Amino acid sequence: MPAYRYSLCLTLSLLAPNMALAQQYAELPPVLVTASRLGDGITGVATSVIGYEEIQRSPGETIQDVLGRQSGIQLRSLYGGVGGAGTTVDMRGFGATASANTLVLVNGRRLNDLDLAGIDFAALPKAGIERIEVMRGNSGAVLYGDGAMGGVINIVTSGAARPGYSLDAGIGSLGQREAAASARQSIDGFELSAYGSFANSDGYRDNNKLLQRNASGEIRRRLDFGDLYMNFSLDDQQLGLPGERRSRLSGQHPRGATNPYDYANKQGQNLTIGGTWLIGNHADLVLDAGVRRKSQDAYFDQSGFPSYVDTELTTYSFTPRLTLQNRPFELGLNSILGLDLYNADYESDRQERAGNRPIHRYAAEQQSLALYGQSTLALSAATDISAGLRLQRTEVSARDRYDATAPGGGFGSQGAPFDDQATDYAYHLGFEHRFTPGFEVFGRTGRSFRFPTLDERIGMGSPTNFRLQTQTSQDVELGFQGKAGAAGYRLSAYVMRLENELAFNAVNFTNRNLDPTERRGIEASGDYQLLPELKLRAGAGYIDAEFRKGANAGKRVPLVSTWSSNIGFSWDILPKLVLLDMDARFFSARRMENDERNFQPQIPGHVLLDLRLSGAFDNRLRWSLAVQNLLDRTYYDYSVASATTYGSYNYYPQPGRTAMARLGLDF
Repeated sequence: MPAYRYSLCLTLSLLAPNMALAQQYAELPPVLVTASRLGDGITGVATSVIGYEEIQRSPGETIQDVLGRQSGIQLRSLYGGVGGAGTTVDMRGFGATASANTLVLVNGRRLNDLDLAGIDFAALPKAGIERIEVMRGNSGAVLYGDGAMGGVINIVTSGAARPGYSLDAGIGSLGQREAAASARQSIDGFELSAYGSFANSDGYRDNNKLLQRNASGEIRRRLDFGDLYMNFSLDDQQLGLPGERRSRLSGQHPRGATNPYDYANKQGQNLTIGGTWLIGNHADLVLDAGVRRKSQDAYFDQSGFPSYVDTELTTYSFTPRLTLQNRPFELGLNSILGLDLYNADYESDRQERAGNRPIHRYAAEQQSLALYGQSTLALSAATDISAGLRLQRTEVSARDRYDATAPGGGFGSQGAPFDDQATDYAYHLGFEHRFTPGFEVFGRTGRSFRFPTLDERIGMGSPTNFRLQTQTSQDVELGFQGKAGAAGYRLSAYVMRLENELAFNAVNFTNRNLDPTERRGIEASGDYQLLPELKLRAGAGYIDAEFRKGANAGKRVPLVSTWSSNIGFSWDILPKLVLLDMDARFFSARRMENDERNFQPQIPGHVLLDLRLSGAFDNRLRWSLAVQNLLDRTYYDYSVASATTYGSYNYYPQPGRTAMARLGLDF
């Protein structure tokens, strides 16, 4: 029997008895249908939820800045952080490969693709976000699958939850201009929402301009048995790539461009259709499918060796799932069972310049089929336990067509054809115990995996490294959280042990599997309502990311700060009329990329202070003034070191003080 038929039969056999139980317990209250697979959360996990008001009031200009206020999350930017383009969110210390180890979802559907472009947060409408769910470590691997190793970020959009219309405009430093519009209404049982935005910036450096255009929307029909929905998104980005600044050249202006003609363009389209069917008062079945297409082209000219990349990636998905609430033996049992089917088609031409014949034409296809189930059992009013298992099979086929007669093609070779199948698994075991209504302890252990992306297999061209191994991680985490009067707090400690971690080799421009690595860390956060109009918050993270075997045993993993912290406040100076928000973030020194021997100077630590004044008149006219890097610090958070010459490295400088003023109208 073919693998997909066997898996479908197994899924149906799992669903059938639970649907029978669903009919048996028809008197239970309705299941909460959410835009993710979380329900009320994953038991035993340090989960944070960033609400709508906190997102809107954040002094940070981008979604990455909002996330950067969370304990243990580090940020890294290559291109000046213009509009968030090229800014990576790193959870649990993965450094250069953070984007491939942090799984990003919108309404429970994954955005991570089979390339290394990373998640483009700049393409997401900040105004349309209802909340952001942050699950740390590999806790989301059972529910969401491949790549959920450092953590999962689920962005839940508001749809028509806040009916009305809005217009926004802004102007700021570095020639930044932006405009946005939104509409949200319920009409005759239909919930309609649409968002559009435009941003243009000259950028901090030469050849660093950004043009970003986004549009998204949703149509949802509420019915007696559930709902039907369709949502879409379109994005178009044009970004100049100024390149690195070189330490060995004295007098280089930080705002100059090493590569004055490099650029990267991207266009994306996404469509999802689906529905939710309520089964009695205690279960729901979700059937949804989607298609996502991404087109990218980029030009690089490194030391007179030009290279043009033209890539098309199309991903089809089908992700049905069943959520149940049962009460066997008078105990509460919540379960989710599902199937994830993904098919990705990848085509990438590598040529000397646009319009030339391709030197390499890479074509690849990857299919993955996963079955998963996760349940939470209430042993008592104070104790919950959970268990989950995911089985995933992935098939990949890759081909390289090499043309030595193409311009610039006389020095390469053709990659050998590659066909492979791999099966892996993830599991989750967790517990929570509430000693009092205001204090609980939690813990979990789990396993996750990450298959190599197609970009990692191909690298920057010949020679390819199709035969990379699957990266795996084993996690253990313990913590406590609670609330005492006006104070809330959480602290957790974790250990992650990884095998076959995937990383880029800057010497031969291919990707490889590293020797075993380990992360040990502590994350803490808290808030305190000092006055009715003044709330304080703080967080800190410690992480020891190092190689535990091999030639670099005991050395630190590059691009990971050992310490990070944040402190801030929200002050309603004049409720609604004048609001003040402040955040200060600190990141300690980190090793440069490619410095696995730990012999190069480190990237210096830095402190960033952001401030935002805002308010609203008559609940309609909104205004804000945000200042980033108020202290005008000179800093960089990414650099690549020479593997042999001490003090020789390339770095990517970040902007000093910048400001952004906005006006908005709600009606």
